[in-house]
Amino acid sequence: MSNLFGILNTGNSGLNAAQVAVATTSQNIANAQNTFYTRQRVSFSASPALSSQGVSVGSGVTVTSIVRIHDELVFSKLRSAATSLSYDTNSSQSLQEVAKYFPDLSDAGIAKDLTSYFTEWNNLASNTTAGSQKIALVQAASTLGGDIQSTRETIRNLQDSVNTQLKSTVDEVNSIGQQMADVNKQIATIESQKGNYANDLRDKRDQLELTLSNLIGFSVSKGNLISNDSVDANMTDTGTQYYLNIAGATLVDGSTFHPLVIDNSSNGSSYYSIYSEIQDGTRYNLTEQLSGGKIGSMLDLRGRVIDPSVNGGYPQDGTIQSYINNLDTFAQSVITETNNIYANSAQKSMQTPNLDLKSNTSLQNAYNNVENGSFDMIVYDSAGKEVARKTITIDNATTMGDDTFSKSILTQINTSTDDNKDNNSLNDVDDYFKATFADNGAFSLSPTINNNGYTIAIKDKGTNFPGTVGISQFFTGTDASNIDVKAEYKKDSSLIQGYGAPISGNQDVANAMLQLQYNKINFYGKSGSVSSDTISGYYSAVTTKVATDASASKSSYDTNEALYNTINTQFQSISGVNKDEELANLIQYQKSYTAAAKIITTINEMLDTLLGIKQ
Repeated sequence: MSNLFGILNTGNSGLNAAQVAVATTSQNIANAQNTFYTRQRVSFSASPALSSQGVSVGSGVTVTSIVRIHDELVFSKLRSAATSLSYDTNSSQSLQEVAKYFPDLSDAGIAKDLTSYFTEWNNLASNTTAGSQKIALVQAASTLGGDIQSTRETIRNLQDSVNTQLKSTVDEVNSIGQQMADVNKQIATIESQKGNYANDLRDKRDQLELTLSNLIGFSVSKGNLISNDSVDANMTDTGTQYYLNIAGATLVDGSTFHPLVIDNSSNGSSYYSIYSEIQDGTRYNLTEQLSGGKIGSMLDLRGRVIDPSVNGGYPQDGTIQSYINNLDTFAQSVITETNNIYANSAQKSMQTPNLDLKSNTSLQNAYNNVENGSFDMIVYDSAGKEVARKTITIDNATTMGDDTFSKSILTQINTSTDDNKDNNSLNDVDDYFKATFADNGAFSLSPTINNNGYTIAIKDKGTNFPGTVGISQFFTGTDASNIDVKAEYKKDSSLIQGYGAPISGNQDVANAMLQLQYNKINFYGKSGSVSSDTISGYYSAVTTKVATDASASKSSYDTNEALYNTINTQFQSISGVNKDEELANLIQYQKSYTAAAKIITTINEMLDTLLGIKQ
């Protein structure tokens, strides 16, 4: 009698096992369209055999576990591919947008403005006194300066936008980190009871990991990786230990969450830096270490190296910042070279704007484009005849007014010298003009009491001094943010001078301006680099670099998209639900259920037979 009841129990175990298998298969089918669902399989084992009178008889089947068909190694590749693809997606979109601001076309943008600008100098050179041509020159120069400013401002706005998005993206990272810690706590609670498996929560954690991988690169360490060959040979994660690190800083440690801190309170530009913070409040700057994903792309685009005391608190690196720097370099050289030439036009007096410069500061320490060399100061009489010339030299120690290591600019100009070599000490440059350097940083050349209608011009011979300090300006400003035509000429274009010596018909300055478009000049980068090119050639190189970067980013995106799709296909082939396979399993488990039910029916009939005999 007891043997029949044992067999009845065996059939019942088969019935229960088939029922669990059907339920699991049904769960798989129901979640077939769920991208982040991992298919599950029931793991069976034979129940311990019962021995009696030297014979061991099986006691049925036991459901040992419900296993996620998950390969952690392939999943880690998928995370890495998602990180790379997200990086390229964000980079490509941003660089394509920047490329729109640099149309390298002959009939549009700054390239066209340059052509128009030099055309107007050519027109003025044909008639240096024509009022209409001076008006057209001011308009062309204003358009050039305005478009340079506008382009820089647009790029800066994009950089500002990336910085703003960085804050919201870091907040999203922290939100995901907190959710992961909460999920880990739930997993630990559920699986603390033997036989419970938090498979759906592990799917949720995987989903959070993939979402996080789109935002930033990270590493994960999980407690146990095992392979259950009886169900699936792939490596799956088990256990409750879990560590997630970003750039060496712990974000999630089991159920404990350590948020990233993003702050800009110490930076005048309001650009953010990202930190990890330990319990005592100590912060470690991670801005230069973070990589991958949307945040890595943002930092590489915006720039990572930020010092509040350097560059106004704006980044010292970064792709977008490099475009701004290149545009600043371009504008600075246009301003300097134009004003170098314009200083050749004789003036009754000259004065710079207020310079951010001390009397004892080395000119080459203050300005990256001042070179060793010399410039001539030329005095003309009222008839336009040269009456005096003095050469001023500049070396790496030259200052405006300090003679400690080298004769200063003021000393060289104001010292009485026999410039004309005629043994007459009363007809030299210092007798007609006096140099001063005021506390507000303004350098000026003013007529002396002996000056009676004399004018002065400066001819540079490679120092860039007159154009750098702006002693006689056509363009004002220092870079692309503020390049503009001198306000005086905007109000009254007739004040523009196209001559060198003040002689009717002299066209030296206008001709030199026209020639400037063909000359190779030096472009001084903020990093200390110096390149030589024509003005249009340098601008073309800037636009080409932007277009090349955008193209390279798009190519990298295409490559990583293909790689991601390949790995995702591999991952889905392992963890995704195949409806045909599940339907086949469903039929198999249905038949198992029917067979187990038949066992119970058979034993029931046998019991009825026995009970009938007893009666």
